Amino acid sequence: MNTDVRTDERPLAGVILRLLTAVLLAVMFALVKLAAERGANLIETLFYRQIGSAVCAIGLVRMTTGFGSLRTKRVGAHLVRMAVGMAAMALNFLAMIMLPLAEATAIGFTVPIFATVLAALVLREATGKWRWGATVAGFAGVYLIIQPGGDQVSAQGAAVALAGALVTACVTIMIRQLGATERSTTTVFFFAMSSLLPLGLLMMSSVQAHDPLTWLILAGLGLAGGLAQLTLTASLRLAPVALVMPMDYNSLLWATLLGSWLFSQMPTPWTWAGAPIIIASGLVIVWRERLARRSRASANVV
Repeated sequence: MNTDVRTDERPLAGVILRLLTAVLLAVMFALVKLAAERGANLIETLFYRQIGSAVCAIGLVRMTTGFGSLRTKRVGAHLVRMAVGMAAMALNFLAMIMLPLAEATAIGFTVPIFATVLAALVLREATGKWRWGATVAGFAGVYLIIQPGGDQVSAQGAAVALAGALVTACVTIMIRQLGATERSTTTVFFFAMSSLLPLGLLMMSSVQAHDPLTWLILAGLGLAGGLAQLTLTASLRLAPVALVMPMDYNSLLWATLLGSWLFSQMPTPWTWAGAPIIIASGLVIVWRERLARRSRASANVV
């Protein structure tokens, strides 16, 4: 049983924090791409991102549940979640480096679509025609963006972005399973802290000297990523998932603006055609999940 102590819901505050999360994540990904262009390698960006996340996770636990709440009997599950989570983050960072920000962000919106498939296959959750239809439509939207055989979007980059979305969906399923017994703060804390050991070992052969601006960029992406973790967690405590999750799609706007400003990259016409289909598919999945939860809640009451 989840023992999280919920505050009174404040939907408007939750929505605002989720919108802020979208901005912070867009900034983080833009800084990852910028750091890579200035010579920083993937391991460095992951390490400094997790440093920021660890600092913010410590602050989150201290201000909310306290360090005594971190006791867990599921250390193994947390370590598996960390390993899969780091793989997802590495793929997502690599996708942002290989693709324009808008295209990588749009393909990343397939996470709820992959999560629907995984929930049906792994968790044996009932999935009706609405969600299966949304899943098919979502992948059609991805097809439009990628345009297989075309030269506007890198096929390798698109494959990495799809792999990142799939592994991120796996993380979503793991977090859902951990949530049956673990506080959200415990999951956030263990992910941030446990990832620093393997990343620290990798950094021994990956760390490089950089100019002051590159160090500032690396610090900025760590700060943006850590703050995004805080605002994301807070938004889920203040408002229902079905209300705040659609705000994530706001990140496409910021990715487009940052891509244009920093890298002179504008989305292709096919991205403008495919992205709305993916977004609509994700919204349908969230809507049907909300209805399913209400139905289960009503059945439990009866």
